[in-house]
Amino acid sequence: MVRADPGQVTSIVMHFKEHSGDYIWRCHILEHEDPDMIRPLIVEE
Repeated sequence: MVRADPGQVTSIVMHFKEHSGDYIWRCHILEHEDPDMIRPLIVEE
């Protein structure tokens, strides 16, 4: 979880190694679920 204040840009770098496939990333504020804050993440080998 990362707190993102207004105007802040956050980058996250991570290794998935043996976890290829389809995932989602999303905002945990329920009001943000509708305005496109749940996005697909595709991890390829």
